[in-house]
Amino acid sequence: MTNILLILVLQLIYVPLLTLRTIFLVKNLTFLAAMIGTLEMLIYVFGLSLVFSGDQSFLAMIVYAVGFGLGIFLGTKIENKLAIGYVYVTINTQTKNHELINTLRSNGFAVTTYVGEGRDSERYKYEILAKRNREKELFELVNSIEPKAFIISYEPKSFKGGFLVDRMKKHKNHS
Repeated sequence: MTNILLILVLQLIYVPLLTLRTIFLVKNLTFLAAMIGTLEMLIYVFGLSLVFSGDQSFLAMIVYAVGFGLGIFLGTKIENKLAIGYVYVTINTQTKNHELINTLRSNGFAVTTYVGEGRDSERYKYEILAKRNREKELFELVNSIEPKAFIISYEPKSFKGGFLVDRMKKHKNHS
């Protein structure tokens, strides 16, 4: 029975590492992904050896599969807490909202504004690049000031230059 519990624990470690490694690869953090991948494979091989070495191999396979599913859930929760990377948020409003712009800027968000043509009138577009761990805060600020705003969030794969990138580099060097 100890091996069965060990298989479950190993899956609850292995699969979140698998999830994080995949995300780090997508975000081009290759060195970190390689380090995690090495640890991940050690756990994987050890876990499989436990599955196929005991008398309770059918139960071990079931526990292995259940642990895999639970590990995906756990890995996703961990990644959402880490919130690695950036989001590019576009906000659209019917009128230019100076309170919204000033509030976002005073809370550390870089905002670029545009005027566009909607079906019935001018529309106002605000673009913001922010760290992903601040996305919820950004949405809450917008909703508190402009509850009817249309908001879209994207995860950019890469970007270069600009005010915010320079500011983030300076901040990183002072940390």
